[in-house]
Amino acid sequence: MIVRIYTGSDGESHFEDIDLKYEASGNSASAPPEKPESMTFRTQQAGVDLDFHPAPRRQYIVSLSGQVEVGLGNGEKRIFGAGDVMLADDTTGRGHTTRVVGNEPRVSIVIPV
Repeated sequence: MIVRIYTGSDGESHFEDIDLKYEASGNSASAPPEKPESMTFRTQQAGVDLDFHPAPRRQYIVSLSGQVEVGLGNGEKRIFGAGDVMLADDTTGRGHTTRVVGNEPRVSIVIPV
């Protein structure tokens, strides 16, 4: 599952859970391919706390280690950890907050699409 953060018609960010559609191919299954622009590894120290901001571009963020709490304007918050995939698609509006929680740095892969 992927969690998409998008801007609603109210100008606020919202969460949407997306189940990937896999197609069988031999002994495995794959979701339809997407062509990424690039890929960057990113680390953020424990305690980093970013106020409301929109995503700079449409991008997947894959958490490798550590945990991050993402907050919305309505007070809803979700924590993402190792193995979680988020699609940051709220490129307009107020955006979301980001706070690294716990004692270890957060390491992630950012993949613009």
